[in-house]
Parts: sequence; C-alpha cells; structure tokens
Amino acid sequence: MDVPIELVMPPLVLPIVKLIGKVVPSFLYQRTFFIGSACSDEGHVGIDPKFLKNSGLTQDDIFICIQEAAEKQAKKYNAPMLVWKDFPKTFHQVLLKISKSRDLFPLVSFPSALVTLQGNKTDDYIASLKSSRRQKLNKKLITAMAAPLDVSVVHLPDNQTLHQLYRLFSRTYLKGKTKFEELTPEFFEFISREKEAHFIILRHQSSHEIVAFMLCFNLGEHVINKFIGMDYDAPQDWFLYFRLWIEVVNWSYKIGAKTIQSGQTAYPAKIETGHQLIPLTNFCKHRNTLMHSISKKVASLVNWDTLDQDLALYLKAYPEEKPNIETLKEEKQ
Repeated sequence: MDVPIELVMPPLVLPIVKLIGKVVPSFLYQRTFFIGSACSDEGHVGIDPKFLKNSGLTQDDIFICIQEAAEKQAKKYNAPMLVWKDFPKTFHQVLLKISKSRDLFPLVSFPSALVTLQGNKTDDYIASLKSSRRQKLNKKLITAMAAPLDVSVVHLPDNQTLHQLYRLFSRTYLKGKTKFEELTPEFFEFISREKEAHFIILRHQSSHEIVAFMLCFNLGEHVINKFIGMDYDAPQDWFLYFRLWIEVVNWSYKIGAKTIQSGQTAYPAKIETGHQLIPLTNFCKHRNTLMHSISKKVASLVNWDTLDQDLALYLKAYPEEKPNIETLKEEKQ
C-alpha cells in the first residue's frame, strides 16, 4: 500500500518533507510491503511446533525464509519499502537477528492498549482502576446510562445493519486525526462474517438508529476491540465511547475473557479507562541503499512523543515508559 510518510515523520523533519512534496508529490507516499495484519494491532507469525521439531528448522530459519520471500514479493509489486509491522517484544530477539543479517532497522510504532480484567464482573474491573480514574469513569457512566439507548450484541448482522455500521465506521475514520489503512466495504463485510466477530451496538430507543458500535473479536480469554463507529451529532453528555466501553467490558466478562486489547490511537480515553500502553516496533528495509540510510536516520528520531500529541502529554507524566531504541539494539548482544 501507499503509506503517507507524514504519519511517522518527526516534527523536526516534517517541514522539509512537505517542501519536497510540493515539488515531487509522490515523495509524500511510500509504497510499502507489510508483513503483518490489517485487522490486528500486533504482528504475529504462527509456527506449528510439531513442524519445527520434525523439520529440524529453527524459528530463525522460518523468519529468514519469510524475509526472503517478502523481498521478492515487494520487488514484484514495486514496493521499495518492506516492513515487519507492529511486532511486540516477544518477537524482538528473532527480528533483531534478522536485522543484523538482512540489514533491517527498528522504528518505534504507535503502541497498542491492553486492559487486564480483574475478578469476574464489571464492578471488579472498575474497582481495579486508580481512584482518580474510577471517580471520573463512574461520573461519566452515571450520565451515559441515562441516555435513551438500547444495547445489543450482534453476531453475523444482516446486510442492512452491516451497511449502517460501515457508514458509521467511515464517518469515524474520517474524523480521526491519525489515519491508518482505510478498510473497503468488502473487507469490512468479510471480517464481520468471521465467527469470532461480534458487534456491541447502541441504538436510539425511539428511532432505533445505530448511534455507536464497537466490533470485537472473541479469541477465548482474549478480546480484540478493533473497530469503532460513533455518531458525532449525538449529545456529548451521552459519552458514547465510555458507554460502549463498559458494555464491551460486560460482554467480555460474560464470555470469560481475561484481557481486552483496544488497539492504537485515541489514547486519552483508553488511559482513562485503565489501559496499559504496549510498545510495538516496526522492522524496516528500503531497497534503495541511499533511501535506506536516510530512512534509518529518520527512524532514530521517531518515538511516541513525535507520533502523537496525546502520547507526548502522556510521556510528560510518565517519562519512564518512553521506548528506548538504543536499549532495543542492545538486545542484539
């Protein structure tokens, strides 16, 4: 896909990039081949342990094979940049080995957000929050619960409902400050038909119009809360995000989930609801040697505080949570 490089450019470099883009518009978009998933906030590589045992291959061997195959595919699709997208710490060791042998460089990515559900009911989750956050959330929920809304959990929605959901999702996507890949109606329908997919939906009690939803994936003890749609014309004191969130928590407890992963961006509301930010890292390679060197230098300037203003404010309060690329490089040793 063609990635807007403005998405990751540090403020120090961005004016220069925009200036070049006025002369060469194509410079603002980097055709990129991703190893990762469009509908998950963490990159994973699944390997059958029986295959490893019987084949005599190691995890390193598998990752090198993927890298070699990806480089061929990237060249086929004329994508000069190759990226292992948003991989968590559990994969860093093997990816750092590949980085050394295949000349990749790390790039700090937008963090994911995770809530660990304490106890066995929603009251236990609320009780686990810091007192200041608990008080703020309870205050908003008291108001939100008074809104004339009905909640439902829908699996395999009909076409009319799906159309309404996608329309709401698209409006929310356009409203967002940070934009990742835009999902087509066809892809949205495809993932909505998966057996793990469930929509938590808020409807107006009188008109029955959908005013908000979250699309969640039930993976047993783990829930991925991935896509959201909200009617921004609804009254602000309905606190749609927080009403939706508490309904997701209710549903997650009912299905026996232990964790909820809520993805990237919109960090203030996630921090307020007790999410922990999970560092993610991209591992990149540009086919052009000069552009690879430039990209590597720019990547060294990227961090949470350059990616997102809300994250910059968060790091002022919690500077110890800032990812350290130098520490990451030391893991090679």
